[in-house]
Amino acid sequence: MKKTILSFAVLAFTAFVSNSQAQTAAPAPAAGASTTQTAPPNPNAPEIVFDNETIEYGTVKYDADGNREFKFKNTGKEPLIIYSATGSCGCTVPTAPKDPIKPGESAVIKVHYDTKRPGEFTKTVTVSSNAKTSSKTLKIHGTVEAAPPAPAGTVTATPTPH
Repeated sequence: MKKTILSFAVLAFTAFVSNSQAQTAAPAPAAGASTTQTAPPNPNAPEIVFDNETIEYGTVKYDADGNREFKFKNTGKEPLIIYSATGSCGCTVPTAPKDPIKPGESAVIKVHYDTKRPGEFTKTVTVSSNAKTSSKTLKIHGTVEAAPPAPAGTVTATPTPH
C-alpha cells in the first residue's frame, strides 16, 4: 500500500511541476504575427560587383591554357570575405582570395577549366560571401577542339566527356 501511495505522490508531483513550467513559458505570438525574426539588412554590408559574370572561352585547342579570372570589386563599406568558391564539377576549379577585400579594393577569382575534355562546355562557379547578395553564380562557356591524332604506333586513353 505504501508503494502505491508513494507512486501516486511522485506522479502527482511530476504533473504539478510540468504544469507550472508550462504556465511560465513565453506567451504565444498574436494572431497573424510572425514567429521568425530577421535582422534588418546592414546598410554598410560589403557588395561584390563583378566586371563580367560570364567568361567566354571561345574555341580553344585541346590541352590549351584553361586559366581565366573573374575580376570583382567590393563597393560596400565593410570588408568583403569570400567563404567559398565552388565549381559545378571536378573539371572546373576556382581559387578565391583568402584575405578580406577592403572597401573600394578589387580582387580576382581564378578559374581553371580542364581543356583535355573535347566538346562544348558550360559550367558554373558558385561564390559564397558576406556580401549583401551572399551567393553569386558565375558561368564559363566554350568549346574544346578534339585531341590531335596520336602518332602511329602509340596507344592513348580516350578522355571521358564531362
